[in-house]
Amino acid sequence: MDLELKQTFLNKWQKYFPGADLPITFEYAEDDRGIPLINPADETRCMIGVLQKARAGVPLRFNTHTFPCMGGKHYCGYSPRLRNGIEEFLSHDDHGEGERYKKTPQIATEAIKQSPELAAPKANLIFKRWDLLEARDNPVAVIFFAKADVLSGLFTLASFEVNEPHGVVVAPFSAGCGSIVKYPALENEQEKPRAVLGMFDVSARPYVPADTLTFAVPMKKFAGMVLDMDESFLITNSWDKVRARISA
Repeated sequence: MDLELKQTFLNKWQKYFPGADLPITFEYAEDDRGIPLINPADETRCMIGVLQKARAGVPLRFNTHTFPCMGGKHYCGYSPRLRNGIEEFLSHDDHGEGERYKKTPQIATEAIKQSPELAAPKANLIFKRWDLLEARDNPVAVIFFAKADVLSGLFTLASFEVNEPHGVVVAPFSAGCGSIVKYPALENEQEKPRAVLGMFDVSARPYVPADTLTFAVPMKKFAGMVLDMDESFLITNSWDKVRARISA
């Protein structure tokens, strides 16, 4: 981790987004970094609920045995398959039971087929808040849990050096953990990575505040966004009005 970049972002975040929550990061690592594994028996059944601790400043470490749900294990790359019957779960079974996120099991099946795969490259998945990063850390993506005004700033900053209207941010249909881990990790491998807007998963919504979504930025893109802050719209009177509401 570039510690100069770390401190530069901390300074600029406080300047332009005063009072807004710091983002968390994730990375894959072979060593444990001295972070104890979570105990799934002590946690909520949703990974997004567990990440409340990381947002509060407690580093977390998962491995293939410690995910509190099978969805989290899959979307973080530690299981190539979702559980049996996932098509009916996403839609409904013969008795009408299911989450009804897709109209029919057949539509759910096709959606799953079109979803790209992620394979975890290392044994451990580590989450840390940005201010706790160390030189040995190598984050894959930066995850903001943010309200609308902050999201507007992040979206516009992500668009600052891009001339395409649709090639900046994506919002794939996904579980909450997929929108903050799987898709940002896959985007980080691309030549022109996009940010991922997420937390539309109705099952995960109870674990975040009612007015909060996520904005996950691949690290390959994030470093440039930080460097752009001082010459972007963030220095204008227009942003001053929004910034005042963020700090209120």
